Amino acid sequence: MGWVMLALIAATVAALLVVLRVPRLLWSLVGSFLMLGAAGYAWQGEPKLRGEPVAAEQIKLPPDPTYLDLRNKMFGRFGGESMYFGISDVALGMGKTEFAARVITGGVDYAPKNAALWSELGNVIALHDHGLVSPASLFAYQQAMRVAPDHPGPPFFLGWAYVRTGQLAAARPYWVRALALSPPGTEHRDEIAKRLALLDDYIARAKASR
Repeated sequence: MGWVMLALIAATVAALLVVLRVPRLLWSLVGSFLMLGAAGYAWQGEPKLRGEPVAAEQIKLPPDPTYLDLRNKMFGRFGGESMYFGISDVALGMGKTEFAARVITGGVDYAPKNAALWSELGNVIALHDHGLVSPASLFAYQQAMRVAPDHPGPPFFLGWAYVRTGQLAAARPYWVRALALSPPGTEHRDEIAKRLALLDDYIARAKASR
């Protein structure tokens, strides 16, 4: 059964590569990722054993469901970048931050005007740099904002990265900008407004306690 599932996964990925028009230069990267998984299964897999739950600590960087949901709401989930996101998310879940960065970089090389890919590159680089908004991460976010200056996604996720490191004051202007760029009635506007209100409340409480 295990080998059947691997074959189905490989066939699905191959179809997505064609449908989503992923550049052929990246096909070998995707193939190597699948072969790595297959090799690990061949080496250690025992399909006759009963399934056992995997301990949470074995997954170093599980994708944040809230982050993924907001990314889908702002950038969509069926665009040309979705294949890159999917592979990168799996790599991050395995703690392979460098591999994830290479995947998203491949997407940026193929579609240099795709703000979603630039924004995600900023996120992946930050995770690779131990969660910090490093100069390389900041550059990617800024490039996303240059490519799509009227899109709320890049400033919001840059603010998210700052919040993740506890730099709340640095995050606030980006969330304010993201809210201003979100038209009334859009699905993500309420999400941004809610988080901005919580951020302001937290900052106010921190100042009052000094």
